[in-house]
Order: sequence, then structure tokens, then C-alpha cells
Amino acid sequence: MAEKMKLEIITPYAKVVDAEVDEVMATGALGEFGVLPDHAPFLTSLKIGELCYKSNSVLSCMALNWGYFEIRENRIVILVETAEHAHEIDVERARSAQTRAEQALKTLGPEDKQFKVYEAALERALIRMQVAGKATRK
Repeated sequence: MAEKMKLEIITPYAKVVDAEVDEVMATGALGEFGVLPDHAPFLTSLKIGELCYKSNSVLSCMALNWGYFEIRENRIVILVETAEHAHEIDVERARSAQTRAEQALKTLGPEDKQFKVYEAALERALIRMQVAGKATRK
């Protein structure tokens, strides 16, 4: 039985994580899930949400923005639009984004083309603030 998994998180701009990990928890399109070493292979889509991974008893959390998660042979590859570590998140900027999205949603109906855009912006802002509250911890 393997003790670790290789985790790679890649955005269009950079590889943001390249680490050996003990466990990964993520937010998939169908809900939250976790993987441990020797997990069965699978591929799933990710929605806006939180991803946490544990390495040597240290938990690190990130805010992710849409993407794909694949595990095969103890190698996890995550391709996402954006990925921010908790310590990188600007909470004031996230609060401003939340306020802008809430104001826009008050004036739009679900049939408006921009409704989904602002709804996703609100979800991103809320996830970013949630993750920012989690420092890397043991």
C-alpha cells in the first residue's frame, strides 16, 4: 500500500502545487469528496470551492475556480482556472467582490444573461473568504 500521493495543481498560468500528500479533499460537481493513497482511478469536474490537502500532518487549503480532478496510480492532477492558497487571498478584495455581486443580483432576474456571471462571482467571493479564514495548520 502506498503511503503518499503525488499532487499537481495547474492553472493556465502556472503549476501552483507540486507535492507529495497523504490526503486530498475537494468540492466536485456532485459534492465533496476525499481521496487517500491507492484510491481507485477516477475523473470528475470541480466547481467553485475549497480544496484541502494534508502532508505530514499539515493541512493546507485553497480556493479553486472550476476545473477537473483526476487520480490514477497515486497521482492526482488538477487542472483549474484559478487556485489560491489561503494565505494569498486578499479578504478585502473578496468582500468588495461580494458586495458588487450582491448589488448586481438585486437588479437582475434569473432570466438575465449576466445573472449567472454575478452568481458565480458571489460564490467565488464567499469561498475565497471562507478559505482565507483557514491558515495552514497542523
